[in-house]
Amino acid sequence: MPRKEPPAPKRVLSIHAHPDDQEFTVAGTLAKWARAGSEIVTVCLTRGEAGSNKGTPADMTRERLAKIREEEQRAACRVLGITEVEFLGYDDGVLVPSIDMRRHLTRLVRRHRPDAVVTGDPTVRFYGTRYMNHPDHRVAADVALDAIFPSAETRFIFPELLDEGLQPHHVSAVWLFGSADRADTFVDISTTLDLKIRALREHRSQMGDWDPAPMVRGWAREQGARRRLRAAELFLRMVLED
Repeated sequence: MPRKEPPAPKRVLSIHAHPDDQEFTVAGTLAKWARAGSEIVTVCLTRGEAGSNKGTPADMTRERLAKIREEEQRAACRVLGITEVEFLGYDDGVLVPSIDMRRHLTRLVRRHRPDAVVTGDPTVRFYGTRYMNHPDHRVAADVALDAIFPSAETRFIFPELLDEGLQPHHVSAVWLFGSADRADTFVDISTTLDLKIRALREHRSQMGDWDPAPMVRGWAREQGARRRLRAAELFLRMVLED
């Protein structure tokens, strides 16, 4: 039975592999929450320096592209009402789940103390028959979940974080996007869909001349139709026992 749309969490961490991942997937929900007063921090594990398949000038360098994509992500977040963005600087395209990465994300969970974390479903390998989920996406989501539980709330996992003054923290809810077949929570984004598209267009280095609006509107209509909404984003929402 689909759940009623929950209220906006007070504090949110939105964790993704690359600049623009957030805007393609959950930006409508985050914009809605920001309007409701949520404090949202966006976390990108990479700076997006490998994202140069289409339309990139021949003289582009990884470092130049990384700086461009950082600024694009910050601009997109401003559109959505998000004021804080963290780039962790892991190598784009070759993310590997590691203890160092888990410690890094655990540190952020303990520092920001979110009520909710938004990230992808690491178990999803394919979307339909036309898109394979990027390995960086799966790694980012997998390590984020391991950081949430057990690491962030277990006192003597990463005891060095205690020395930094970072006490254990329990995340109340995890919102996983990409779990279309198992989604149980629908967020009505009809009032923020235009903001989602505006934010996505800030990623000019990736969009080129392509207009994402028809595709994004189509996705939102298709997802909303499952609950008789004009536009929606879908999640598998886990409420974690304290």
